[in-house]
Amino acid sequence: MPDRTTTTETCLLCRKHRGDWSTPGGAIYQDDLVYISHAQIREGEDTAFIGTLFVEPKRHADGMEDLTDEEAQTVGIWASRVARALKAVTKADHIYMLRFGHHVDHLHVWLVPRYPGTPEEYWGTKVDEWPGTPYGDEAEISAFCERVRAELSKEGHL
Repeated sequence: MPDRTTTTETCLLCRKHRGDWSTPGGAIYQDDLVYISHAQIREGEDTAFIGTLFVEPKRHADGMEDLTDEEAQTVGIWASRVARALKAVTKADHIYMLRFGHHVDHLHVWLVPRYPGTPEEYWGTKVDEWPGTPYGDEAEISAFCERVRAELSKEGHL
């Protein structure tokens, strides 16, 4: 069960936003209200599913229901922009938008590509289990983040 007593001092995502730690590729984009990055490589692993991006409010907020209207608008706009960039960069058939919130009580909207050729039995939350799914190390994820930034820039968002 998550620790619902998390403070901005102990929250993993608040710490990331302050620069206490970073994910491969660093912040794809950030401003006063939102922070966008790639998923980290889990402890004990060497690679991560390439393309799992997070859109997070900068202010510590557990869920969408906790956002101000301005924060919700910003998260929504950036989720849409990043989903378009993600689709362009990966040539994905579909971009999933998920919110679980079971392990970190700071809203982080997941944007996850379903790569071309993914068999239907791997659609949805099993998309990263397909053997053909691209995984990459820090350098590959960083290069991927640069491609997403370039696409966002091409579209006039950076």
